[in-house]
Amino acid sequence: QVQLQESGPGLVKPSQTLSLTCTVSGGSITANNYYWSWIRQPPGKGVEWIGYINSVGSPYYSPSLKSRTSISRDTSKNQFTLQLSSVTPEDIAIYYCARMNTDYHYPDYWGQGTQVTVSE
Repeated sequence: QVQLQESGPGLVKPSQTLSLTCTVSGGSITANNYYWSWIRQPPGKGVEWIGYINSVGSPYYSPSLKSRTSISRDTSKNQFTLQLSSVTPEDIAIYYCARMNTDYHYPDYWGQGTQVTVSE
């Protein structure tokens, strides 16, 4: 079975860069038919798609966040990462990684989520 697990610091200072890692087991991040997304949910709000990296390593970002976002991967570790620069309290959210199906563009597997707080 496919499992995804987010990891990284729960507290980031304003103006710093948030770095999160998603470790995938039970499936390869290089496999066809899937791509790998970062999604977040701020308190009291709906989910927001941040971006993804596809099976050959090409990233794509939400237009609203692309200037601050970088998604990369380490295929040897079956991991993909999120870097979100210049964070502010508006970036406080639960961050999820998810597997997406290329045909349906729907997250079929999610990580448990990790809470990120932005504070001095």
